[in-house]
Amino acid sequence: MFRRLTAIVLAGAIALPALARPIVQESAFWAPEVKKGQMDAAADRVPEVPLVVDLEAKGRQFGTQGGTLRTMVTRTKDVRQMVVYGYARLVGYDHNYQLKPDILRDVDVEEGRIFTLHLRPGHRWSDGAPFTSADFEYWWKHVAQNAELSPNGPPEIMRLGEDIATMTFPDEVTVVVEFPEANPNFLQLLAQASPPFIYRPAHYLKQFHVAFNTKEAMEEMIDAKRVRSWAPLHNKLDNLYKFDNHELPTLQPWKPASTGAAMRHLFVRNPYFHRIDARGVQLPYIDVVEMDIVGSGLVAAKTNAGETDLQARGLDFRDVSILKKGEADGAPYRTYLWSNGAASQIAIYPNLNFADPVWREVMRDARFRRALSLGIDRRMINRALYFGLGKEGGMTALAKSPLFDPANLTQWAIYDPDTANVMLDQMGLNKRTPAGTRLLPDGRPMEFVIETAGERQEVENALAIITDTWRDIGIKLIMRPLDRDILRNRVFSGVTMASVWFGWDNGLPQPSTPPTYLAPTDQVFFAWPKWGQYYQTHGAAGEPVDLEAGKRLMALSMAWQNTEDPVEHREIWREMLKIHADNQFGIGILSEAPQPVVVSDRLRNVPEQGKWAWDPGAHFGVHRIDEFFFADAEQIAQVSE
Repeated sequence: MFRRLTAIVLAGAIALPALARPIVQESAFWAPEVKKGQMDAAADRVPEVPLVVDLEAKGRQFGTQGGTLRTMVTRTKDVRQMVVYGYARLVGYDHNYQLKPDILRDVDVEEGRIFTLHLRPGHRWSDGAPFTSADFEYWWKHVAQNAELSPNGPPEIMRLGEDIATMTFPDEVTVVVEFPEANPNFLQLLAQASPPFIYRPAHYLKQFHVAFNTKEAMEEMIDAKRVRSWAPLHNKLDNLYKFDNHELPTLQPWKPASTGAAMRHLFVRNPYFHRIDARGVQLPYIDVVEMDIVGSGLVAAKTNAGETDLQARGLDFRDVSILKKGEADGAPYRTYLWSNGAASQIAIYPNLNFADPVWREVMRDARFRRALSLGIDRRMINRALYFGLGKEGGMTALAKSPLFDPANLTQWAIYDPDTANVMLDQMGLNKRTPAGTRLLPDGRPMEFVIETAGERQEVENALAIITDTWRDIGIKLIMRPLDRDILRNRVFSGVTMASVWFGWDNGLPQPSTPPTYLAPTDQVFFAWPKWGQYYQTHGAAGEPVDLEAGKRLMALSMAWQNTEDPVEHREIWREMLKIHADNQFGIGILSEAPQPVVVSDRLRNVPEQGKWAWDPGAHFGVHRIDEFFFADAEQIAQVSE
């Protein structure tokens, strides 16, 4: 376990009793390969020091290996959810949201800035090759610091302000990451749903790197793959998160077994996975995951028909009634209602970096954003779409967070069209068309275009209600559904006026949670994509922050990083949340509407009460999907004597 942790995890040192390593049992799934001599026995496939999971201590059942788990996603790109759900990380959150070593055996932290990562001796990639410090060294020296592969230099996880960390490799099971000052972000970034992979399977990727091949060999591969140069070739094949290259070794519980753009993707158990249960059974329990790609409108119907064993993605609260009816009619599943960890179920983001200078000036006036928020009848939306079960209010920390302040929830978020009209008049937007639509300073009617990903019916239904109430304040809402990728690209390029998405992924922050996502540090916060680009590319793209509230958020985020005082951390968080509530950068509508999770009657160890959250949590990941099992799992082969 961790020997010394920074204040963000635990003060002081902890020492937990280590579980004795049990005798590792052979997997029936891989037994034929073992019998043929094509694969080592299970005892030789797991690390010398595996992660031993005592399920009974967690209140779970020991399971049986076997079976195929069916689930669905709505886009080919979403096969990467297997990396999210699998949630094998260097360090990760446990079910109590405490950071613990996972892929790593241990972590030492000195002065809050020197992180010594201890690998598990004997750990191997999914193809059987050793996983050692050489894989970190390859990434650091030949990917992160290679100008062609990483034109912006090392990624954010290896930076602290303008300073770049160092990475050294004392031996094959030790990696040292050193920052010039304390960095309370580092471990938490490693535990993300979409983690920064600071290692690569060097033995596989070297064949595509110019430093390890002749010019002639590289040119032959470049021609064969029809790419411009070696760098796009390497980048195309090197993505541990996308999970779209079945030849790329992985450390996740399952590895891809499908090729091409199929509508059904298969993932089989990783024979070298590092977790075992206390009886010596290697995880994951489930042998195969079958992921079907279906239209977004079909997920609920197919789930209702019993065509999935574990499903939450693609289901909304509006689907609960039909799912419960199917359950009552004898469909072989249970419908759980998990809490939702997003700061807002639906949030509107006026784009402060919009390319139209007239609209940009209007949207940058906080009075305009406040008026939009005051013009939303959240109670009507809650009753119409969520049977009153959502929590109405703006986007802020949720009630279960120690940083929750009810004043932030209600600020500029109580339906008040009269005050909204006064604010807009005070801005000089007091001229209207005969139909009552206000005019912009250049005389154009205020047609406010909100673009959506077109994936959630609840979003369109909410915007339909908002269309009516905004009409009363003289703003004509125009909804434009788009493909998700098109929407994101339009937002990032500054041609989207406004968009709608979820609120912050982490609606339950602690004072020890890095508040980076409240500052203009990332283009994925749709209110300031250009500011985020500027920060992420170190000024190579985007625009510098030129709004005082945005500058203050940046300063506060930096101040949080530069102190280890928990009292200061809390005060910084409180000020940042107050700035957001006052400025309405993201106009939240409601939060905490339950997330339906459908579970096969045969599936075990799925918590009836859980949290559906992207970060922290990785959706099913923090609940350890590798520990789920089928009650009637049948081995596909018998272990040979």
